[in-house]
Parts: sequence; structure tokens; C-alpha cells
Amino acid sequence: MSVLSQPQFHCEESAFSWLEETLWPQGPVCPHCGGMGRIGKIKANKEARIRIGLHKCGDCKKQFTVKVGTVFQHARIPLHKMLQAVHLMCSSKKGISAHQLHRVLEIQYRSAWFLAHRIREAMRDGALAPFGGSGGIVEVDETFIGNDRDVKPKGEKKGRGHHHNHKVLNLVDRITSEKRSMVVDDLSAKTLVPILSENIAEEARVMTDEAAQYGKLSAHFEGGHGFTRHGQGGYVDLTDRAIHTNTIEGAFSVLKRGMKGVYQHCDKQHLHRYLAEFDFRYNNRVKLGVQDAERTERAVVRIKERRLMYRDSFSRAG
Repeated sequence: MSVLSQPQFHCEESAFSWLEETLWPQGPVCPHCGGMGRIGKIKANKEARIRIGLHKCGDCKKQFTVKVGTVFQHARIPLHKMLQAVHLMCSSKKGISAHQLHRVLEIQYRSAWFLAHRIREAMRDGALAPFGGSGGIVEVDETFIGNDRDVKPKGEKKGRGHHHNHKVLNLVDRITSEKRSMVVDDLSAKTLVPILSENIAEEARVMTDEAAQYGKLSAHFEGGHGFTRHGQGGYVDLTDRAIHTNTIEGAFSVLKRGMKGVYQHCDKQHLHRYLAEFDFRYNNRVKLGVQDAERTERAVVRIKERRLMYRDSFSRAG
């Protein structure tokens, strides 16, 4: 039997029941007043235009469904199809394009594109805890994604170098095996050092390549700064084999293959959500004991208290 044969993926009533059990483990909670004690479920009636999953709060007298206050609020796509989309995005290592969702779910392309961004918004962690606590090792590296069309007009020769690419800074904590990615405007020490100081604990030991912007990191981190000389063909320090950035290079390979082979183009205004998608899958991967079903459930739990408005998000689709 296929995973997508489960009831919540092809039956609307089962989809609402599954989502309610996932988001309301202690019972229904009114999103308007926070009440739990006097909530009744209204039986669905298509003729009377009473929708599936409708509840009424006895305290504030307002009606609601489990989608209210989540990224799925006001979505016109059937819930069971949206749950299919969550599972497909969570189980596809390099992502799944909006065109593929459009064909598989049999919905409009723009609806599929916006739905994918709703799900990415739910995947965003927002964690502020610094990496490398208790003197752990944190690997740091940068990469370049796509083209920044604002640097030079379309059709004008770009020239050599990466000044026209989107700049992405990545951190990997070797102890927790977690990754954190962020879009940066440039790769100067003036820009990167404050970001690293905010996201990495002072007692951490930092590993980078030989790039000039990382030259004075040892002054900011008590654990010290180790680096390898990639330009000279060195990838692991022979005197201290803990000095390398192989972990983050492996994480980058998945991101680059996904952005080039699946999504192909991404505007800078949306790039942070694509990064959140790859970070989420990396931080909830099989190697850490998280299978597809659990990864999907973890993503669904995050849809609460998050909204993404269509008018504010749609631009050139990627």
C-alpha cells in the first residue's frame, strides 16, 4: 500500500480529523479566545453550506476550523491535497517544483506555487539559540545561488566572479548536526563577523576555508579558528583532523542540486524560504532517525500562528 493511500491524503473528513489530532492533542482550542472547555463540533451539511471541520466556541460564540490561525487559513485547496503537498515536499530530498505539484495535485500552477511557499513558511525554524555551545565545533561556509537581476539589467554582460549571484551563508553544528542558512548582501568581514557572533556561541571552535573574510575570527571565539586551504588542494588538516569543512560541503551539495535541478530560478525575495525548506529536511533527516512520516508531522505542527498573504508573496515564480 502506498503512503499516500492513508485516509488523510484522499478523504477530506479524515484530513480534518488527522490535522485536529496533530494540532490539538489535548482537544479543540478556540483560536479567537483560547477557550477549550465549551467547544462543540457542527455536523457538516453541504446543502446547508456547513463546511467540514467546523466548530463553535461556547465562550466567544465564534465559529472556526483547525485551519484558522495557520498557513492554511483561507486556502481554497482541499485540505487532503494540501497534506499531500506537505508530504511530497518533506519526503523529496532535493525538493519538488511547483509545476510538479500542479500536475500531481491537479490544481492551478499559481495555487501550487503559493501552497509550496505556505509550507516553506511553516518549515522556517526561527531558532535564535547560538550554535557551538559548550565549546562545540561549528563549520561556516558560503555559496552562491542563481542570479541577482538587480545588480545589472537583463541582457547586459555579467562578467566574471560572483558579484551577480545571491550570497548564502551556512552554519553547521557538528554536535547537534543542525544547519542554519541565511541570505547575506555581501561576503565582507564587516558583514559576516557580526552575523557569526550572533549565531555562534563565544566558546565555540569555528572551522572555515582560507577566505580572507574569516581571517580574524579567532579574536571573536574562545575555542579558536581552524581553516583549510582549499586553493592548495587541502581539505583536512593533517596535524588536526578535526579541522575541515567537509560536513557543510556535503550539505551544500544537496542545496545546489535542488536549486539548479529542481527549482532552477529563485528571486532573492523568496530565497530565505527555499533555504528554510532545505534546512528543515537536513535537520530532520533519516540519519538523525527521522523518517518521512515523522518529518511530515513535524512540518504540520509548525503551521500554527503563521500566515503568508498571497498579495505580499507572489512575484516571479521559481
